[in-house]
Amino acid sequence: MSPPSAALSQLPRPRADAVVPAWLRELARLVVPVSCPGCGTLDVPWCAACGTLLDGTPERAEASAPRLDRLDGVSPLPVWALAAYAGPVRELVVAWKDRDRTDLDRLLAPRVRAAARGVAAQVAAAAGGGPVLVVGAPSAPASRRARGRDHVQVLARAAAAGLHDAGTPAVAVPALRRRGRGRDQVGLGARARARNLHGMLTVRRAVLERYGGSPAPVLLVDDVLTTGSTLAAAERALESVGAAVVAALVVAATPPPGSVAGPARGLPAPPVYLVGGRG
Repeated sequence: MSPPSAALSQLPRPRADAVVPAWLRELARLVVPVSCPGCGTLDVPWCAACGTLLDGTPERAEASAPRLDRLDGVSPLPVWALAAYAGPVRELVVAWKDRDRTDLDRLLAPRVRAAARGVAAQVAAAAGGGPVLVVGAPSAPASRRARGRDHVQVLARAAAAGLHDAGTPAVAVPALRRRGRGRDQVGLGARARARNLHGMLTVRRAVLERYGGSPAPVLLVDDVLTTGSTLAAAERALESVGAAVVAALVVAATPPPGSVAGPARGLPAPPVYLVGGRG
């Protein structure tokens, strides 16, 4: 008898954007029982307790990301995070990203949408009241092929919907792409992350010109904030073609070394970036 993992691999693999038939979901559940990746509770895709860890008010997190320091007198990119990247939250995100748990879209996307709705006033003010382009950090080509999709685009679309809910015109656009053979960022230190991304992010100018004005206000979206290398590289790439990156939103932020705290608390109300400069 084939092991469960082998049996499951023989099932038809649906497209990432397809609706999985109910019978196929039930068959997969029998072969590999579903469980909450945060705590291991069986027979639920996620448990209520783990889900609520992403329900709080987004917190400012850029203070713990050294690579966001610009060193040019401009304040770091304001970043909001839903939770600390630790414990059950880390397990949820890893399962979603790297263990084919696309069903967790239904957990993460609504929370990102609610978070974007909560910070919409600050983003709108920084954007000068104009439409906002929501740009997801792109995956490395090899990671995208392994996952079968660019998973951060799920978050970008949810964030755009949240801004729209709050009355801020917004659209998710795939304005960035990764090129070359850069490694996945997982496990790399701050300097290695920066080297890995150097020159790897390029901007789809036609996309920006189609959807945005000049300068086009941009909200960056990513899954995890670690050192800030990815967001910093995205910010530089977009600014090089005249876009105005006003802020970023992530699911989770890695706590500072030696800390078990969540994203930085007690920071002043954002100086979020203003189009043409930062406040």
